[in-house]
Amino acid sequence: MSNIVRCGVVQAKNVLPPPLDNADLSVLTQIKQAMLDKHIKFVQEAAEKGVQILCLQEMFNGPYFCAEQHPRWLDTAEEIPGGETISTFQALAAKHGMVLIVPIFEKEQVGVYYNAAAVLDADGTYMGKYRKSHLPHVHPGFWEKFYFRPGNLGYPVFPTRFANVGVYICYDRHFPEGARVLGLNGAEIVFNPSATVSGLSEYLWKLEQPAHAVANGYFVAAVNRVGTEAPWNIGEFYGSSYFCNPRGQIIAQAGRDADELLVADLDLDEIKTVRHTWQFYRDRRPETYEPLVEL
Repeated sequence: MSNIVRCGVVQAKNVLPPPLDNADLSVLTQIKQAMLDKHIKFVQEAAEKGVQILCLQEMFNGPYFCAEQHPRWLDTAEEIPGGETISTFQALAAKHGMVLIVPIFEKEQVGVYYNAAAVLDADGTYMGKYRKSHLPHVHPGFWEKFYFRPGNLGYPVFPTRFANVGVYICYDRHFPEGARVLGLNGAEIVFNPSATVSGLSEYLWKLEQPAHAVANGYFVAAVNRVGTEAPWNIGEFYGSSYFCNPRGQIIAQAGRDADELLVADLDLDEIKTVRHTWQFYRDRRPETYEPLVEL
């Protein structure tokens, strides 16, 4: 019996109005709606290509606004579940029989916000969410602690119709501990929606996540946005989304500078083959790792 899952990731430029300086909520709402409309078309394209699991980029329905520290963006956050964006994608998941991973700016209550991703099963059921655990607050332009609380839901794995799915978000990828927990929790495919720009960490883009795949014996899907956008006006998001297998080999990759739906067929039986060769789970020594959790 075939155990192949067709997966897709979407990298996309932001749909921008005139410059965002002093833009009010109505303009920010227009940006969100334009990106929502754009990605609905990507979901349709993915359905036509037989995609079974589709992941969008980090905070897909707007620009990467953490390049500035301004409270106007707080009013763009939505509930998970129950908000308009997640409800819209639940309907799309059910319509197309497709698992959807939908990263947005989450409002738990006024004053409490997260960088999160909802996981929707192929019948539209809301399965749960992952909240980004590691938050950058780094010059220039990554001021995430101004907006978000650190995630408090651990590293859940979602038993979707087609595969056991884990989510790690952008900056999380620099921390191998959570990647290991996802493997221990049963992840077969880990999706990492990101907003990553050229410069300091670009050389790590193809290094860290294949290393997670090898160390943990699962597939990784790395998703990055593309283009130059306000309020991030000091660099370019370089795309280069990819899939890698449990051997750490990149098996499909998108371009650097254009909107793209990247599709790959992942053979989940490969996980068993690799883990029977590299016995990293058998040979772990957790009783020796106490220094990792010492304060």
